[in-house]
Amino acid sequence: KAIVFYELALHFNPRCAEACNNLGVIYKDRDNLDKAVECYQMALSIKPNFSQSLNNLGVVYTVQGKMDAAASMIEKAILANPTYAEAYNNLGVLYRDAGSITLSVQAYERCLQIDPDSRNAGQNRLLALNYIDEGSDDKLYDAHREWGKRFMKLYAQYTSWDNPKVADRPLVIGYVSPDFFTHSVSYFVEAPLTHHDYTNCKVVVYSGVVKADAKTLRFKDKVLKKGGVWRDIYGIDEKKVATLVREDKVDILVELTGHTANNKLGTMACCPAPIQVTWIGYPNTTGLPAIDYRITDSLADSPNTNQKHVEELVRLPESFLCYTPSPEAGPVCPTPAISNGFITFGSFNNLAKITPKVMQVWARILCAVPNSRLVVKCKPFCCDSIRQKFLSTLEELGLESLRVDLLPLIHLNHDHMQAYSLMDISLDTFPYAGTTTTCESLYMGVPCVTMAGSVHAHNVGVSLLTKVGLGRLVAKTEDEYVSLALGLASDVSALEELRKSLRELMIKSPVCDGESFTRGLESAYRSMWHRYCDGDSPALRRLEVLAGEDLDKTAVKHADLKAQRANATAEEDNQSPIKKVDATSKGGEPQIMVNHVSSPEGNQALVTAKAQPQMMVNGVSSPHSPSGRCEANGHSSR
Repeated sequence: KAIVFYELALHFNPRCAEACNNLGVIYKDRDNLDKAVECYQMALSIKPNFSQSLNNLGVVYTVQGKMDAAASMIEKAILANPTYAEAYNNLGVLYRDAGSITLSVQAYERCLQIDPDSRNAGQNRLLALNYIDEGSDDKLYDAHREWGKRFMKLYAQYTSWDNPKVADRPLVIGYVSPDFFTHSVSYFVEAPLTHHDYTNCKVVVYSGVVKADAKTLRFKDKVLKKGGVWRDIYGIDEKKVATLVREDKVDILVELTGHTANNKLGTMACCPAPIQVTWIGYPNTTGLPAIDYRITDSLADSPNTNQKHVEELVRLPESFLCYTPSPEAGPVCPTPAISNGFITFGSFNNLAKITPKVMQVWARILCAVPNSRLVVKCKPFCCDSIRQKFLSTLEELGLESLRVDLLPLIHLNHDHMQAYSLMDISLDTFPYAGTTTTCESLYMGVPCVTMAGSVHAHNVGVSLLTKVGLGRLVAKTEDEYVSLALGLASDVSALEELRKSLRELMIKSPVCDGESFTRGLESAYRSMWHRYCDGDSPALRRLEVLAGEDLDKTAVKHADLKAQRANATAEEDNQSPIKKVDATSKGGEPQIMVNHVSSPEGNQALVTAKAQPQMMVNGVSSPHSPSGRCEANGHSSR
C-alpha cells in the first residue's frame, strides 16, 4: 500500500526526491535491492546532494559487497551534511566489513561525538573493539560498563515481581532474540528448544526475527507442539516487550544477542523478570547491570581469569555451547591433498577477525609448506580492491598471490558447507576466535588449529576443540600455532584418517549432545532460581549500588552549588555595587545539557539535532536516517 501511495505521489510530482528515496527504503526492506538502487539514483538525479539518498545507496552497496561504491556514496553523504551522524555509523560498518577495525572505531566515535545518544554507534563500537582486544587491560570492560550505566538511565526498572518464590516448582524460561532464523546463534539455541523438559521448564520465545525463514517456522512449530509459547515481537517497542514478559510471569529471561543487530537490551534494562541472563550471542560482558548472569564454561572463562564482567559468570559442566548441525550439510568429502598433491589451509571467518598479526602467522605457515595453498571465504571478497589489498599484504609477507584463493559469500547453506571440501586444515583467527565456523569445520571433517588467549573471545575455540577431543590442536603461542599446523600438514595419511572419523567424534562429544547439555543448562537455571528464592539477586544488588552512587553524586553537586552560591554572595559583598553581574547574562549562566552534550547557550539546541534534515519514512517524519545499522556476526542490518 505504501508503494502505491509513493508512486501516486511521484505521478503528481515526478521531481519529488523524498518520495523516490522513501520508495527505495521500502524496496530495500523487502530485499528488492536492484529496485531500491534505482529509486535512490532517481532521487539523486533530482537532488544530487540529498544526503539521505547518498547514505541509503551506500547502505545497499555495502549489503551487496560493493565496498568501493559504498564508501564513495557514504563519504558524499557526509560531505553534503557533515553532521550526519548515521552516515558515520554506516561508514564504521563498512570499514568493519572490510577488515579495517581502527578506521571502523574512529567512524563510530565520530558519530558519537555528533550524537552521543546513538545506540547503533555505541553498540557497534563495543562490538568492534572485541576484534582487537588483547585482554591486557580493563579498557574494554570499562567501555561496556560505562555504556551500561548510561543506557540504564533511559529505562525505568521493575524491582519487585509476583513470581511465587517456590524453590522446586516448574519454571518459566523466556528466550529473547532476533536470530531465530538461519543465523549463527540458531545452531546453538536449537538444542534447548528441542530438549527442554517442558513439564518443568515452560519455554516462552520472544522472536524479533525481521524476516522469518524455514528454520524460524520449524523452531516455532517445535516450541508450540511441546507446549511452549511463541511471541513475534519484531517492531514492538522494547518497553512493551518488557510488559509482555511480566504478563507471562517469566522467571528467567535469557537474551541471546548482546550488542549485535536488533538486540533487545532495552527490554533487559527494564528488569521485567526476577532473573536475567545473557548467553551465546556476544563474546563479552553486556555491561548492563540489570543482567544477573552470563553463561560460559571453565575453558572459555577459566576460574582464575582476570577478565572482568558486569554479570556474574555461571559455568556449565561441559561446553557453554551445543551445536546442532545443519541437515543440509551433506557428506564429508575426502581430504583434497590426496588428489591435489598439496596441502590447502583455509578459513571462512569474517574479514574483521583476520588481523595483520593473523596474516603474518598464516604466511609463515604457507611459506614453510612447499606448494601449499590458502583458501579464504568472506563477503567482501566480491570487491576487487579488497581482494587486491588482501593479496598484496600476503605478498609483502612472502606469499605469492597465485597460491591464494579468495571466495565471496556463498548464499546456499549446502554449498557453503560443501566448500569445506576445498581445505585440508582450518586455521582459526586470533585474538577473536571463530565459533560457528569452527563447529562447521569440525563437522565437515576438517581439523582446526586455534590459539588460547586471556579472555573469552580468545578461548571459544579452546573450549570447542577440547570437548571434541582435539585439545592437542590448541596453541599457546604463535610459534606453537605454526608448529601444530605444520605437524598436521606433514602427514596426509593421518589427516585422511582424522577426516573420516571427525564427524562421528564430534557428534558423540558434549558439543553435540543436546540432551545432556540441556540437563546441565536446566540445572544452572534451577541453581539461579534457588539463589533468588533465598534472597540472592546479583542485579538488584548492583542497582542498589548504582542508586547509592547517584545519590552521592547528587549530594556532592548540591554541596558544590551551595558553596558556589556562598562564594558568589561573599564576592558581591566585596565588590562595588555599580558592577553587578545579572544572573541571566552569559557570564554567570550555567551550561545546559542538550542530548547529554554540554551547550554554552541555553536557548540553542545541539547543532546536530537542529541541522540534521528530517527523513520521511513511510510518511512519518523522523529525525534520523532509517539506515543506521548494527552488526550481527559479520552481517549488517538496520
